[in-house]
Amino acid sequence: MSVEVERKFICTDETLKILEKTAVCVGQHEFHDQYFDTASFALTLQDFWLRKRKGSWELKCPVSRGQSKVEALCTRYREITDLAEIQLRVREVIKDHGSTQPRNQKTDEVVDSQTQTVSEEETWLCDMNLKCFAEFTTVRRSFTLKEDGVQVDLDQADFGYNVGEIEVLVSEGRDVQSALEKIEKAAQKLGLTGNQKIPGKMDVFLQRYLPSHYNALMKAHIL
Repeated sequence: MSVEVERKFICTDETLKILEKTAVCVGQHEFHDQYFDTASFALTLQDFWLRKRKGSWELKCPVSRGQSKVEALCTRYREITDLAEIQLRVREVIKDHGSTQPRNQKTDEVVDSQTQTVSEEETWLCDMNLKCFAEFTTVRRSFTLKEDGVQVDLDQADFGYNVGEIEVLVSEGRDVQSALEKIEKAAQKLGLTGNQKIPGKMDVFLQRYLPSHYNALMKAHIL
C-alpha cells in the first residue's frame, strides 16, 4: 500500500506557463470514475472513498493529519487496490458505522444515472448495500517535475470544473514529512500563493448535485 499526499490548486495561465517551462509533460488521458457508498453515507462519513476507475477498484483510507499550515493545504490517503482487502475493509467500516440499512434501500440518484446490471464479480456491492452515488469523466494532463517523485496533474471534469493537483506517493510507514516538503517546494516554483485549501472534484460534484450528502460531510468535518 502507498500513501498519497496531495495539494490541489487552481491553474491560471501564468501557472501553466511556468509548468510548461519547468516540467515535462508525460501525456494526457481520459478516465471515468464511479464512487460508491450506502444510503446512510457509512463510508464517506468516515472519510473512506470507494472508487472504480478503468475497471479497477480502489479504496482511499484516511491518514491522520498534522496541524501545520502546509499540512492543512494537503490531503493524505492510504490507497488499497487489492479487491479482497478492499471488501474486507469496507465491511469493517460499515459495521463500525452501525449501518443496518436493509438491502436494496433507495439512495440518492446519480445525475443522468442509467439502469445498471451488477456482474457476478460485483454482487458484494449489493450484499453491503453499496450504490453508485457519483460518476464523472475526467481528462487529465500529467507533468513530472525535476524533484524526485513529484507529479502535477491538470484535471478537466465533464461537469465543468478544472483543478490542478501536486502529488507525491510514499510507501506506508515512510516519512510523509518529506513528501509535504516536496509539495511545498513545487508549489513555490509554480508561483502558488495563499493558504486557502482548494476543493477537489468530488467536493464540487457533491455541492452541486448532492447537497444533502455534501452538508452531512461538511457537518462531520470531512470536507
